[in-house]
This record gives sequence, C-alpha cells and structure tokens, in this order.
Amino acid sequence: MELNWQEMLFQFFGGLGIFLFGIKYMGDGLQKSAGERLKDILDKFTTNPFMGVLAGIFVTVLIQSSSGTTVIVVGLVSAGFMTLRQAIGVIMGANIGTTVTAFIIGFDIGAYALPIIAVGTILLFFFKSKKVQNFGQLIFGFGALFYGLELMGGGMKPLRSLEAFQDLTVSMSSNPILGVVIGTLFTVIVQSSSATIGILQELYSSNLVNIDAALPVLFGDNIGTTITAVLAALGASVAARRAAAVHVMFNLIGTTIFLIALPLFEKFVLFLQTQLNLNEPMTIAFAHGTFNLTNTIIQFPFIALLAVIVTKLIPGQDTYVDSNSKHLDPVFIEQSPSIALGQAKEEVLRMGQFAVKGLQETNEFLKTKSSKNSEAAYQIEGAINNLDKKITNYLVDLSSSSLSEGESERHSILMDTVRDIERIGDHFENIVELIEYQQSNKVKITDDAMQDLETMFSLTIDTVERSLTSLDLNDTDIAREVAEKEDQIDKMERKLRKQHILRLNEGKCSGQAGIVFVDIISNLERIGDHAVNIAEAVLGVE
Repeated sequence: MELNWQEMLFQFFGGLGIFLFGIKYMGDGLQKSAGERLKDILDKFTTNPFMGVLAGIFVTVLIQSSSGTTVIVVGLVSAGFMTLRQAIGVIMGANIGTTVTAFIIGFDIGAYALPIIAVGTILLFFFKSKKVQNFGQLIFGFGALFYGLELMGGGMKPLRSLEAFQDLTVSMSSNPILGVVIGTLFTVIVQSSSATIGILQELYSSNLVNIDAALPVLFGDNIGTTITAVLAALGASVAARRAAAVHVMFNLIGTTIFLIALPLFEKFVLFLQTQLNLNEPMTIAFAHGTFNLTNTIIQFPFIALLAVIVTKLIPGQDTYVDSNSKHLDPVFIEQSPSIALGQAKEEVLRMGQFAVKGLQETNEFLKTKSSKNSEAAYQIEGAINNLDKKITNYLVDLSSSSLSEGESERHSILMDTVRDIERIGDHFENIVELIEYQQSNKVKITDDAMQDLETMFSLTIDTVERSLTSLDLNDTDIAREVAEKEDQIDKMERKLRKQHILRLNEGKCSGQAGIVFVDIISNLERIGDHAVNIAEAVLGVE
C-alpha cells in the first residue's frame, strides 16, 4: 500500500498545532482562574528547597509547562528575588509537575474530544461571567489537546508499514543512546516535552514503538525541554545562567542513572502495567512520572552540591540585589511602636539608596549603552517595588498601634516618602526604556544634547542623595538646599527644551531624537519633584 505522505504530514502537523494550542489555552485558563499570582507563589513559598519543590509542582500544574515555570524562575533569580538553591528546588518540582499532562492523556477520552470542545465553546461565548469563561477556556483547551492527539495518531498509523521506520525503532531498541538523542532533538524543535511525550504515547499505543525504544526517547524528551530555559538565560545574569544550567544538569544526571538501570526500570514499568492494568498511554505516563519523581528524590539531598558544581562551571561575580527587607521586624509593632518606626525609617533610607543606585546605573546606560547597566537598573527597580510593598504593609500594621502625635507625623512622612521613592524608580525605568528605544531605532543624539543630559543627571542624582540625607539627619538646612536644587532642575529643564528646539530648527537633530531627549529631561524633572517632596516633609511644608 502506497503511503499518502501529504495526508499524513497534514494530519500530523495540524494535530501537533492543535495539541500545542490546547495545552497553552488550558494553561492560560488555569492561570486566570488562579488569579495570575504565579510569581507571588514562587516568591513567597520557596523559603527552603522542599517548599520550592512543592511550589514548582503547583505552578507547573497550573501553567502546564515545566519550561514556563523554569523561565519564570530564571527571571526571579535574575531579579534577585530567589537564590540559586531555592531555584533548584523549584526546577525539580517543575519536572514532576509537567508529568500531569501525560497522565491526563493516559485517560483515553479522544472519542469525546469534539463534544468537550463544544462544551468549552458554549461556556466561552454564551456566558458573561469571567470565572465561567476561564473555566470554558480550560475545558476548550482540554478538548483541543485530545483532538490534536487523535489527529496526530491518525497521521502516524501508516508508518507501521514503512520499512525505514521499523528499522529505526529496532535501532532505538538496541541502542538506547540513539533514542535519547532523537527524543532530545525532537523536543528542542517542538519546544514542549508534553507534546513529544504525547506523541510517544500515541506511537506506543499504536504499536509503532515497543517499550525498549520508548523509554530512552522519554529520557531524551526531558533533556530537550531544558532548551527553553537555556534560551531565556542567554544574556541574563550569572545567577540566571546557573539556574538554567542546573535544569540541564538535573535531567542529564537523571538520564544517565536511568540508562544504567534501564533493564530494571523497564521491568518495573511492565510490572506496573500488568498489576494496575494500565493502557499504553497511561503506561508511558507512569514511566514519565516515575522517572521525574525518582530523579528528584535521588538528587534532592545534593542540592547544595549541585549549586557548588554549577557555580564552578559558570564562574563570575553576580550583580545581586537583595530585595528582601532587613529591618522590618513585626515583633516591635506590638512591643515598641517607636522602635518599629525607627526600623521602618532605616528600611525607607535603604530603599532610597536603591533609587540613587538605579539612577546611577541609568546614567551609565545612557553613556555606555551596555546591557549590564540596563539589567542592573531593572533589577534595582524590581527591588524598589518589592520594598515598597513590604514597607507600606509594615507601616499600615504600625498605624493600628498607639502612636504619639510626633510619631504619627513621622509615620505619615515615611508613608509619603515610600511613595516618592517608588515613583523615582518608575521614572528611571522610563528613562531606561527610552534609551533602549534610542538603541533599537538607531536614534542619534548630538554631543551637545548628551552633555546637557549628563549635567542634568548629575544635578538630579545629587538632589535625590541630599533629600535622603535630610530625612536621615532630619536636617532642615540640607532640606532647604534640596528645594533650591530642585528649582535649578526646573530652570534647567526649561532651558534645555529651548536649546533642543533651536537644534531642531537648525537641523542638527531629528524629530525622533527630540522625543527621546525631551522625555528623558521630563522624567528627570519629575524625579526632582519627588526629591523635593521628601525634603519638604522634613521642613514640615504642606
């Protein structure tokens, strides 16, 4: 019988597309139902590696993608919200969580895929409630997942009559390394281990591959899924690259162990199949689950060692910003509100120093255009936002305590100052984005304009530093100096706008360059306003 290659390829790739869409859509529905607090879950519930494993499982079940979880982890490590050891626990948990998709596929309900899609469509289009629509999205994705699998299975069935395919499966059975390589390469191409394991489940249930060939491909699928994290870590911080490297190491070590013990593992999988009366897709799901769970149990006690190894493999001093609070002890709120107020002030000043550092990095980025400076600025801005939340919550809790009139005034000043510092962070982030726009669009700023920006940056940074000093020392003289400097910033901003218009009229700079220049000085002027707000609080000016 001659193979209809067009029909096979259309069915397979069309089915693969629907399958991947189903996983993504189902994951999006789950995410929306969870309130999209995934980063908060990973940030709060990773206090130790074991909690990290549980958080990794939970988040990966929600988003249906271990790669997605690992990419979030790489981002959190890069931003300084998570240590490498915490990240390793989450990565291990993500590998366990991703097996859920294989178990879902193991329930052979492909015949009901279209009615499930119909139910999802009704919930999506005939109900106005967001909760019902999110649930409909989940159901629709669930049905699409099975419908895509059915199509892929139909496209692959004719392969059993193809001699070259039979030879390949025989080669994989006798040479497990070949199976690992094929699994790895295919997952690298598809960018989803859930998809390649789903394909493997279909191949096994159609008797196109036997268990000898299927298990090495399964190991390779787990290695291939690490490519997404590796790509996410390219150009990221040293800590983020280490987190991605741990993901690769974890799966390589696990594959090596299981290849050595392959005959035993194969007997165990067939034992489970017989004892639990498993169908073929569920057999692969149990093999996948056993691989990742056992791999985590074996490697969990060596998390510290993995961290040391990966630190040696990827050397370098990481620019780590500790965004966790240092001084906010809740015990003082009950026992001594005045000490708690002093502690809050220390944390606010620390937050202010982050703002100064962020401005300095932004200024350096303007001059050097180095991604190292922009990454540092973004990292610092993330730390400022985190401290803003923590200090504000601490001060809100403190407001319920019995404070004297003077303490209440200081409390109010700190609340306002936190808001001002947070806004300074937003403004230097805006400037970083403007410089990135300048870079990507090859916008040329004249040397005169660059010199003007450098002068205004220096004055603004000095003003912010002095405003924080006035708050620290409660010094009204320094606060008055800040007010004078802010007046200088306002005058400079007006003067630089006029000079820019002259350059524009003379044809020395482009309209695009003008937009970037004016927006940068506008953001610097706003930063000056927030600095003077801090100084005015010290002066007691309304």
